[in-house]
This record gives sequence, C-alpha cells and structure tokens, in this order.
Amino acid sequence: MLIMTMGTLQLKQSLPGHRGRVWNVCWHPKGNTLASCGEDKTIRIWASDGSKWIMKLILAEGHTRTIREISWSPNGNYIASASFDATTAIWEKKSSAFECYATLEGHENEVKSVDWSSSGGLIATCSRDKSVWIWECNDDEYECAAVINAHAQDVKKVRWHPHEEIVASASYDDTVKLFKEDPIDNDWSCFATLTSHTSTVWSLSFDATGSRLVTCSDDKTIKFWQEYKPGNNASIPTPDNVPVWKCVCTLSGYHTRTVYDVHWCKKTGLVVTACGDDTIRIFREDSDSDENQPSFSMICSHETAHSQDVNSVQWDPCNVGQLASAGDDGKVQIWFYSE
Repeated sequence: MLIMTMGTLQLKQSLPGHRGRVWNVCWHPKGNTLASCGEDKTIRIWASDGSKWIMKLILAEGHTRTIREISWSPNGNYIASASFDATTAIWEKKSSAFECYATLEGHENEVKSVDWSSSGGLIATCSRDKSVWIWECNDDEYECAAVINAHAQDVKKVRWHPHEEIVASASYDDTVKLFKEDPIDNDWSCFATLTSHTSTVWSLSFDATGSRLVTCSDDKTIKFWQEYKPGNNASIPTPDNVPVWKCVCTLSGYHTRTVYDVHWCKKTGLVVTACGDDTIRIFREDSDSDENQPSFSMICSHETAHSQDVNSVQWDPCNVGQLASAGDDGKVQIWFYSE
C-alpha cells in the first residue's frame, strides 16, 4: 500500500488592488516579479521587497475592455496582454516603466489567451472567434504568420511547447488541438486533436519535457496525455510517422465544479488546479507510477483559497513551492507549498 504524504499550502500574502475579477497571474521568468490582470482593464506589476510583495506599477492605457490574460516574453523585457476588446497589446520595459508600443489586431471577438514561444520569436493568441493566430516578432515588428481555423467553438487557451515551436489550444468544443508549421509550405496546421473531455476544456499545461500535457475542463476532471513518437516502446501505432497523443490518466471526483486552470511545475512535477469551488488543489505523480498508465494523488487541498471562483494558478518558475493565484474576489494571492 502506497502511503501519500500530505503537504500544506500556506497563504503568504493577499494582494488587493484590482477592482472586479482578477483573471490571470503570470510570473516573470526570474520569479522576482508577478503580473496580474483583470476586469478593471489594468495590468498590475508586483515585486518582492524582502519578505513582502508590493505593487510597483499599474499599466492602464492599453485596453478598453477586460484584460483576460498576460504573458511575459522569455527575456522578461516584454508583456503581451489579451483583451476582450479583440486586441493583444505588447508592452516594453523602459527603465522602471512599461510602455504599450504595439497593438495586434485581427481577431473578430474577445482575445482569451496569449502565450510567448520559448524562443521569444512567436506569439500565439486565441479568441471567441474560434481561431488561433500565430504572430512573428522581428525587431519590434509583429506580423501575423498564420490564422488557424481548426476549432468549432470559442478557443479558451493557447500554450507553447517548452522547447519546440508547437502550440496547443483548448476549446469550448471539448477538444485540445496541437499545431505546428509545415517546413515545406510554411503553413501552420493541426496535427493532433485530443478528444476525451465531455465539456469545455479551459486550460492546459505541458510538463518540463513537453512529452506530456495536463488539461482541465468544465467536466470537473483533469486529464493527462502522453506523446508517442514513431517507434515508441509501447507499440502505439503512429500513422504517417506523426506523433500520437493519448489520454493516459483521468482524475475525477476531486473537483466539485468547473476546473478553470491547471499548471504543471517544470521544477518539481507538481500539478496545481484552480476551481470554481474556490479551492486550490495540488497533485503529484505516484512514485510507483507507470508512464503509460500513470497514477496521480492529491497531496494538498486548500478550500476557500479565494472567496469566489479561482481563475488562475501558476507556479513560480524559480522559487520551488511558491505559487500565485487569482480569483473572482478581486484578489491576487501568494502561496507557499511545503511537504
């Protein structure tokens, strides 16, 4: 019998300031700064000052409606923000301030998610207009490289593979799709559609290797997916020598409402979820887990982490155990998980 050690999630600081819902939190690549955004059309930049977090900046001039998501560039010098005003703004760090110097237009409806590729050379955005857009960044010029219309409904989330130029998207059509560029005709296309969820897929996160993916849904489950390359040990067929993604584990019965966000820690392998039942939960792969049929256990659950829906959770990329969350209660929270 496997004995699971339960950890504790301690609230380090609550950061008030936003008016209305806070939709998203995103750590600077160095982990010493946090950005948050929300219904009040602002981005707030928080910095660690010794043991306390303080608000350094409010970025307020970029959008006319709710800001749904933000993403730091890999070098930490830029922020991309996705808004319900159908635009994505690019902010550049200038000494101690940020300046909105580019606006990416083209989506017909609310932009729901934005993410920067690991090289910093590409940005992905997605929208209620059912499309995923790929933007090329060259010397502060942003050009649309592809408009991908593969989903049948609103696209909720885009995330880049941690090492390759592959982007994954989650949608209201209950699927996750993976896209890459064909080197022959430079056209972006869908090479895998992941079907197993029975309702809206809200978010997704790659593990550190990029060969596994976790997804979360309105169906109250989180699912783990494994990539099988041609010639894999499990003898999974790969037609046309294209890698195949398979659902290898479903966790149900833990969440009592929609799971809005999930994040796989690249350092520890821990998975954290944000749920509409106001709870943050942390899962860990069991030590005797089989990679083709992995098993995960919940090792921490913090009820009333927010007084309303938890919208966003993200592990600090540098400081092991630290994470941030955002909720409908207008708060940004800094947490520390310890075993």
